[in-house]
Amino acid sequence: MNDHGQPVLYAIVTGSPAARDIGKLVDPVRHQYKEPDAPDVLPPADAMVVAPITCNSLAKWAAGISGTLPLGLLVEAVGKRRPVVAMPFSNRAQINFPAIREAMTKLITWGVTVLVGDDVYEQHQSATGDDYIHLFPWDLAWQALLHHPWLDPSLSRSPSPKA
Repeated sequence: MNDHGQPVLYAIVTGSPAARDIGKLVDPVRHQYKEPDAPDVLPPADAMVVAPITCNSLAKWAAGISGTLPLGLLVEAVGKRRPVVAMPFSNRAQINFPAIREAMTKLITWGVTVLVGDDVYEQHQSATGDDYIHLFPWDLAWQALLHHPWLDPSLSRSPSPKA
């Protein structure tokens, strides 16, 4: 909760082309670790949505590698049992690579909601991602978060964020 008693959602993105305009959706955008003695400009998260997330970041997250701020926050979120929803934006070949499938399965086993596959939204072919960015279903991540089993029920009554 923030200082006003409102829930705090972290919107986390990784290097996907669909993340280009995240600064239009949220403010502030923090992209680096802070110094240990520096005050934190952000209150602790009650929940997180990581969308879009790359396959590279999915694999590192599932391996516990936290060499970047987004990955560090995600690794800690699972350890703290915070509600997390992940939605990759990668081509069909990368999504279907066995190590990526294994990473997603691990994350699901650990309580992360992973939204992926043609039943969620159409996975694009290699080298066509720019043609699909406008179709990325941001709202599905928010809806999935509202139904996450670890979400405090009092938080699920909060209004949806404006995109």
